[in-house]
Amino acid sequence: MLGQRIIPAIHNHKRLNSFLKSNLKYGILMNFQLAQLEELVKAMKKYNKKVLVHSELIKGLSSDEYGAIYLIQSLNVDGIISSKTKVIEVCKKRNVIGVYRFFLKDSLSLSQSISIGQKLRPDFVEILPSHCYNLIGEIKQKLSCEVLVGGLVKDYELAQKCFDHGALALTTSSEDLWYSF
Repeated sequence: MLGQRIIPAIHNHKRLNSFLKSNLKYGILMNFQLAQLEELVKAMKKYNKKVLVHSELIKGLSSDEYGAIYLIQSLNVDGIISSKTKVIEVCKKRNVIGVYRFFLKDSLSLSQSISIGQKLRPDFVEILPSHCYNLIGEIKQKLSCEVLVGGLVKDYELAQKCFDHGALALTTSSEDLWYSF
């Protein structure tokens, strides 16, 4: 659906400018201040880019359903990445991409995340860290959705392992990987 194997996680203006000049369509805004978002989204839209925002990593933005409504209604973002179920529910109701993000630190976190995901039925899930690539098949089967992988994707070999295990795309701030696939 995304048509892109690497989704840049953009956290500064230099990386944004690089992304805007690229052929990549989707990018994730994170670690910016809320006051900067309107300008950044406008710049991305001017270049016909699709804007995903990591709602929990925007300084000054409430990472709840009200923050999500602001992003969708006021800034017209194309999607939101969040570990908050209420945010993903808002995305579903408003027909924007909702990426349910979860961290796999042990078997309990895997079980709980799958249980929540089965009820939530998100468009996509993003699993972190990327070193959990061997769980992609199980997660895809149990959630019936595509899997994105992020967190500590630092080299081509690890990225390829994620793809080999069924990841739809990788999210990464490593600019060296943005143009590798």
